[in-house]
Formats: sequence, structure tokens, C-alpha cells
Amino acid sequence: METKSLQLARKYLGKEVEVIIDRPMGSMHPKHGFIYEVNYGFVEGVKAPDGEDLDAYYLGIAEPVHRANGVCIAIAHRKDDDDDKLIVVPHGVRMKDEEILSAIHFQEQWFETEIVR
Repeated sequence: METKSLQLARKYLGKEVEVIIDRPMGSMHPKHGFIYEVNYGFVEGVKAPDGEDLDAYYLGIAEPVHRANGVCIAIAHRKDDDDDKLIVVPHGVRMKDEEILSAIHFQEQWFETEIVR
């Protein structure tokens, strides 16, 4: 049976979304002290099971941004935590599962994460 988080995230696969980046590339995590190696944020107004807006990684660019539109190409599904993340990229960007996992490893290394498409 799928988690609530994965069920919610699946609705966005292949769809265009706007990501509000509250942790731009190069910024530090407020509690855990690691540096965000990619842009990370949320889809405003979409409540995830944790009560917060649905989280998203914005990949495929090499500079910090504060807001970005793109296509959800995958989901970072945490098998050990009901807090999945959308993988959003600019139109036309393609990434293999290994590339995605490598890009998000800085934060996902503490979870059992798999890529769902």
C-alpha cells in the first residue's frame, strides 16, 4: 500500500509546477547545519501529510533561485519516512535516476530513498 505522501506526489508527475525556493542552493539548513547543494523548496498551497506544503527539489540549474517553474519528472520516495519530495526540472531537462540520487544525496543520505516515476 502506498503512503499518503507518495499518493499525493504522484498527482504531480509530468505536470508543470511552481516551486517556491526557501532554501536556495548554497544556503545552510536551519537545524542540521548542512549546505543545500541544490535549490529546495515547496509547492505552495499543497499540504503534505506532515502538515507543511509539499516539498520539492529543483534540479537542472547551477545557481540559486527563489522561485522557479518546471516539470515534475520524478519523486524522491522515502521508504522509511512519509515525507516524499517532488523532483522538478526546467522544461527539456532530462535526468537519470542515478543523477537525481547523486544530486539530492546531501540530504537524502539519512533516509532510504528511491526514485519513483
